Amino acid sequence: MKTKEQIVEEILTRGVSEVIDVENLRKKLLTGEQLRIKFGIDPTSPNIHLGRAVSLLKLRDLQQLGHQIVFIIGDFTGVIGDTSDKDSERPMLDKETVEKNLQTYFEQAGKLLDMDKVEKHRNSDWLAKLTYSEIADQANVFSLAEFIARENIKKRLDKGTRISLRELLYPLMQGYDSVMLKADLEIGGTDQRFNLLAGRELQRHSKQQPQDILMVNLIEGLDGRKMSSSWGNVIKLLDEPNEMLGKIMSMGDDLILKYYVHCTRVAMEEIKKLETQMAEGSLNPRDAKLQLAGEIVKIYHSEEDAEKAKQYFIKTISNKEIPTEVAEFKVDAKEIKLSEFLLASGNASSLGDAKRKIEQGGVSVDGEKILEPNLLLDNSFDGKVFKVGKLGFVKLRF
Repeated sequence: MKTKEQIVEEILTRGVSEVIDVENLRKKLLTGEQLRIKFGIDPTSPNIHLGRAVSLLKLRDLQQLGHQIVFIIGDFTGVIGDTSDKDSERPMLDKETVEKNLQTYFEQAGKLLDMDKVEKHRNSDWLAKLTYSEIADQANVFSLAEFIARENIKKRLDKGTRISLRELLYPLMQGYDSVMLKADLEIGGTDQRFNLLAGRELQRHSKQQPQDILMVNLIEGLDGRKMSSSWGNVIKLLDEPNEMLGKIMSMGDDLILKYYVHCTRVAMEEIKKLETQMAEGSLNPRDAKLQLAGEIVKIYHSEEDAEKAKQYFIKTISNKEIPTEVAEFKVDAKEIKLSEFLLASGNASSLGDAKRKIEQGGVSVDGEKILEPNLLLDNSFDGKVFKVGKLGFVKLRF
């Protein structure tokens, strides 16, 4: 069993890029003082993804030590939009979209946290009430030079890309959240560094003790870029087991160890063994990735679901078998275009997406690819199982 010192050290180092102030935070964690640990998330999409879950896992580690997690849904900041990680201006969202997106956020976070013990807030409760004079007082704490020195902002200025004054306000809002909640520690990604530091400065301005900061590394998504809902390269916490496992298996081998460290709680000693075994050639990266995928599915579903998903993947991908249980989709008309069938059955997000999948060879029947989006499917296809992509199967019924 790990000592408290070992547990704290792993919290401070596993998947962590930077801690401010590390000695101060280490001392507090070791003394057992209960800390108010702030984490905020803007509901810019309906789904929380694994990139966000890196922070949520860190929160779970701290919750298990008895600390108070303070979870903020940024229903106000979500409308304004954070451009910390963007190379162009993020458009403002309307309140209705934000409200729709956040409906299941607490439920999704509950896959990792004991939400009965979590203090929950919406930051519109205080940000929407600020006056011009109060905002001006906060803005006076920072200089324009500090804002434009940020790497992504500097790049946009050099390119001549528009930067709205609205974007300057976002760090003030995130920082003011820390003031209102009297946060002792805030957790966020490395792209949030300026915003996290803004909390320290505004707390000092409000005569509070400045919060410590723990910044976790960002992880890459399915296409090798930073995981982001804007790019659609995400693994969602609400993905079904087969889909979640399949997405992980589609990633590059170079991400295996990073995902083990950031997205699981497999012991670091075991991860080092896996690294050595892959380097020596005694462990096939594909097998290591399948183990990884099972670990992640187990976290968000169950051990049984993880094992079933692994077997499903082995049968459908490795052995190229058609699963015994396939969802059926009934068509009331006498015929339907292939592209329309994919859209109607939920195997494409739009007709354009369906056309692209078909033309790229992603749709097959009886092992034969179908490359014509306008192919008319009639009763001769009744009972046929269509394979869509690597893991999707649907049976057509008339």
